[in-house]
Amino acid sequence: MPRDYLPRALEPALRRAAATFPAALVTGPRQSGKTTLLRHLFGGTHAYVSLDVPEIQLLAEQDPRLFLEAHPPPVIIDEVQHAPGLLPYLKERIDAARGRRGQFLLTGPQSFALMAGVTESLAGRVAVLELLSMSWGERAGEGTVASLPPQPPARAVRRMDPLTIAAGIVRGGFPELVTQADLDLELWHSSYVRTYLERDLRQLRQVGSLGDFQRLLLALAARAGQILNLSDVARDLGVAVNTVKAWVQVLEASHQVVLLRPYHANLGKRLVKSPKLFFLDTGLLCHLRGERDARQALTGAMGGSLFENVVFGELWRAFTAVGRTPAIHYFRTAAGHEVDFLVEVGTRLLPVEVKLGSTPRPEMAAGILALAPLFGAKLLPGVVVTLGGPDWFPLTRTCAVCSFGALVASPGSRRAASRAGA
Repeated sequence: MPRDYLPRALEPALRRAAATFPAALVTGPRQSGKTTLLRHLFGGTHAYVSLDVPEIQLLAEQDPRLFLEAHPPPVIIDEVQHAPGLLPYLKERIDAARGRRGQFLLTGPQSFALMAGVTESLAGRVAVLELLSMSWGERAGEGTVASLPPQPPARAVRRMDPLTIAAGIVRGGFPELVTQADLDLELWHSSYVRTYLERDLRQLRQVGSLGDFQRLLLALAARAGQILNLSDVARDLGVAVNTVKAWVQVLEASHQVVLLRPYHANLGKRLVKSPKLFFLDTGLLCHLRGERDARQALTGAMGGSLFENVVFGELWRAFTAVGRTPAIHYFRTAAGHEVDFLVEVGTRLLPVEVKLGSTPRPEMAAGILALAPLFGAKLLPGVVVTLGGPDWFPLTRTCAVCSFGALVASPGSRRAASRAGA
C-alpha cells in the first residue's frame, strides 16, 4: 500500500515564493512530485488545471484570454510548457492586479523554450524553484536535506547498515517508488526512460535517432562521477561531437544530469577545465548501469563512483530545497591536488571528500589538508563522508569524518538515518 504524503524540503521556500511573488514556477524532472506538492500545499486555496489534457491545451493555445477567464486565479496550472503562448497573457492578468501574491502557481520542465518565455514575459513577477527526486531525509518522512556545513550529531544516529544504504541507492528517490514499496523497479525505470525519450526529448530538441540517444544514456551512466570528455563519448558512439554536446544539454535541461565545473578562483591554468558528470537520481543511474542487486551495487568496480553520486545528490539538494542555485565544484590541479567537492558556504569554501570505506584513517584527509596553503582562511574545516563507521570522528584539527547516516539525518530529530533506505 502507498504511504501517505511525505513532506518535501522545498515546502517553506515555495510558501515564501507564493507569499512574495504574483507567480511561482516549480520545475524539475518528470515524476519528481511537482503536482502533488502544489496540490498538497495549495489545494484548499487554488483551483487546478492541467495543460496535459489535449482539449485544455488547445484552448490555452488558441484563445489564452478565454482559458484564463475559465480558470481565473488563484490557480495551479500544470505542465505550462504545453502552451508557451499563454505566458504573455499571464503577464497581462498579473499586471492588472500586481499587488496580489500567489495568483498563478505553475509547473513545467526547465526547458530552453519555457525558460526563455518566462524570462521574457514574467521577469520580476515569478519565482522559479526546482524540485528533484527525494533526498534521504525526505524519504524518511522528515522533509529535510543535508545541512551545510555538516555538524556533529546532537546525539547518536541510529545506524544504517551498508545493505540498507545500497537498497536505497538502487531504488532511488522518485516519490512513487518511495511511497509504493511493491512497485517493480525494473519496469518502472524502463517505462520512465521510454516516456522521457518519447515526450520530453522531442519537446526539448529534435533527435534523429532515439537508439543513439539511448546508447548515449548508457555511455554517460558508465562515466558518472568521472571527468567527461565529449570527444571520447562521440567517438565511442560514432556520432558528431556537437550532437553529443546538444544531447547532454537536453539531459541537463530536463534535470537528469549535472555537469559539475571545476573551481577556478585565481588558480588559472593549473585547473583541469573539463566538467565531471553526475546523475541526480541514483535509481535511474543504477538502472542504466544494470545494477539490480543491492548487495553488489557498492562492491563492484563502480561502487566508489556510485557512492560519490549519492553524496553529490544530497549536497545539490541542500541548495535547491531552499531555492538557491547550487554552488558546488570539484577541485583538481595539474600538480595533483584533488578534492571531490568544494562547496561555497557564504564567502568560504567547504571541502568534502567521499570514501566508500567505513573505518576512519588519517590518509582520508590528505587531499583536504593539501588545500590549506592554497586557500588559507577561506577554507572551512573539511569533511570526509564515509559509507558507515562513526557518526562523527575528528581526523585532524581541520577535518572530520562524517558517516553518510549522520550527513542525511534530520538536524532536529537525528532519526532520519534509521529509515531513509526503506
